[in-house]
Amino acid sequence: MIVSESTSAKITVFVVDDDQAMRNSLKWLIESVGMQVESHASADEFLAQYQPGRAGCLVLDVRMPGMSGLDLQEHLVERNIQIPVVIITGHGDVPMAVRAMKSGAVDFIEKPFNDEVLLDAIRRAIAREEHQRSHHSENLQIQERLSHLTPREHEVMQMVTEGRSNKEIANTLGVSAKTIEAHRARVMEKMQAGSLAELVRMVLAVDGHD
Repeated sequence: MIVSESTSAKITVFVVDDDQAMRNSLKWLIESVGMQVESHASADEFLAQYQPGRAGCLVLDVRMPGMSGLDLQEHLVERNIQIPVVIITGHGDVPMAVRAMKSGAVDFIEKPFNDEVLLDAIRRAIAREEHQRSHHSENLQIQERLSHLTPREHEVMQMVTEGRSNKEIANTLGVSAKTIEAHRARVMEKMQAGSLAELVRMVLAVDGHD
């Protein structure tokens, strides 16, 4: 995978490692494939400068003085800061790295590592971040469309997406099937849904089942 200039301009790889030589080496390696890098000597330094919401991923050493890599990862999770994490670990740190994976890390790379293995892990992390960002943006759009539905249109939409027919909905609500057809048409228009399947997908997405 080649990172395009337009993509690389939007994303940043944040390297957090207390070893200056390792930070410099990682910075050079990641920049050599066209990605933007910011390096930090500690978790505290990273937190002081990082602005939540910035696109990118975090390359994180496990063992550091003060706040460890795992502590930083858990700190971010607790605050619902969703930045994908790639863990760099020494041989003796593998159990901790596995723990980090269980907390949502994309991968853990053992030192000494092959450059391409690390770059592949970073690319996967960035792809995950872009997917999360796209998914979040889509959900915001769906929420915006939902806000324009009347209470009755919401009611009809829920029943439609549960698979109930116009006649069944009409009987439940005590109105004519023609009225339900009109409500249904307005729901499809306001939600910008081209099909019933698309409407169902939207409802599932905002309900957290996507």
